[in-house]
Amino acid sequence: MNEHVAQNAASQDNRALPRVLVAIASHGTSNDRHLERIIKEYRSMAFDIDIVVLSNIDKRTVLGVDCIVGLPARNPWSLPFAHKKLFAERHDRYDLYIYSEDDILITERNIRAWLDVTSFLPKDEVAGFLRVEFGDYVLAHFTNEHAACFVLTGEQLRAALHSGGFDVAPHQGKYDLACSAATDPYTQCGSMKLVPISHLEDFTVHHLTNRYVGRMGVRADELGRQKEVLLQIADGGRSPYALLPTETRLHHARFSKDYYEPKSDEILSLVPLSARSVLSIGCGSGETEKRLQALGLHVAAVPLDPVIASGPARAGIEMIYEDTDGDESHRETYDCVLCINLLHLAPDPRKLLRRLRSFMHERSIAVIQMPNTMSPRGVRSYFRARLQSGQSCGYEAVGAHFASARKLRTWCIDSGLRIETISGIPAPRGDGLFGMTSRLSEFVPRTLSLGLAASIVVTASAGRQGGAEAGVMAALGQDRAADPVGRRRV
Repeated sequence: MNEHVAQNAASQDNRALPRVLVAIASHGTSNDRHLERIIKEYRSMAFDIDIVVLSNIDKRTVLGVDCIVGLPARNPWSLPFAHKKLFAERHDRYDLYIYSEDDILITERNIRAWLDVTSFLPKDEVAGFLRVEFGDYVLAHFTNEHAACFVLTGEQLRAALHSGGFDVAPHQGKYDLACSAATDPYTQCGSMKLVPISHLEDFTVHHLTNRYVGRMGVRADELGRQKEVLLQIADGGRSPYALLPTETRLHHARFSKDYYEPKSDEILSLVPLSARSVLSIGCGSGETEKRLQALGLHVAAVPLDPVIASGPARAGIEMIYEDTDGDESHRETYDCVLCINLLHLAPDPRKLLRRLRSFMHERSIAVIQMPNTMSPRGVRSYFRARLQSGQSCGYEAVGAHFASARKLRTWCIDSGLRIETISGIPAPRGDGLFGMTSRLSEFVPRTLSLGLAASIVVTASAGRQGGAEAGVMAALGQDRAADPVGRRRV
């Protein structure tokens, strides 16, 4: 009798719980073992759940769930977009809509936490998940919207459909084809994804393949430090700060600042042997800066923001929180000042260079690297953006300056810097056709080689350039100017 009463109570509780539609994209059979585990997880939940697998092959017999077979477009990477038509057709039948790839494990704990936080959020804010992997280290993709899954309420789905940005053909933009399918609710539908960092464990979902362990992401201890800084900012214990906008609005966010740039041997080799102190403007995770510190130099940095600065700060790098409009009357100067892959993102590059120059004394050397936004890849990005916008693609439109080596040199001279050397760095050999083309710069005239380079590097001193010397440096076809200082071996 008691058991019967308990079953009736449980049945009543289940009827009160939301109805859930789960769509899982699964191409081929390589992830079927993960898919079976995910389906088992959903079936164990105390929700009224319908599961639909989206695939290029029929999996109904094997999995015992509904399966929609077919690709939205010829490209196999378009499969993740198949959930959009399904959700649009059933937009008024369910309370929750969950999409994921076939290796993302969402638990009942995740869903209940999502429901709890959603009840407090405004209509245009959507709780999202952080994707983690388990290996020697825990890694997380926490600097973008992609987690290979999302959850929406019925109301949020209908708002996304009404925006016109949800039920769309397979496409690429900020993200590639597969990732765009999972991020459109945030990038195209007017919603903002928020990860509740105060309850982070409830909003982490396991990427079952663990395919990126040791290849990308951040370690658990670094993620913990960054989380603590964010909580301090939320509590008012630290001031929010950002040096300047770091992400472009170009296709695939081309030419955005990489917060986790690897150590650059080319840049390290340009730091003068005589230098004893270095300032890095626009420091991210600090791999180059930490290498310079290991070589015995005193290293300070103006970080991109206090969150990413937590790593290099822990390594002993002095952090200076400055903005480009700061007071230039400070007395601290450095033997070498670095500005790596940042200048093209500054609203006013000359203002940033004048700020850089204020940290230099008469014998200082500045090392300024900028992606070659006028390379063949950059020109292609420019015309793509212009075609999409139907208008001129200046900084206001795309968040970056399209500038040649000549323009970079002009910015430096106008800011009171004297050009010492100018050179190009080719793309990596593995970077497809651009990498092959960029390597040709070693065998062509200098003017052409700078145009083919992946990035342009200038070294400059603080003295203003004289008329005769300026005329000599104006010729792009010449060899680089004589090296004014010895270079550091790395």
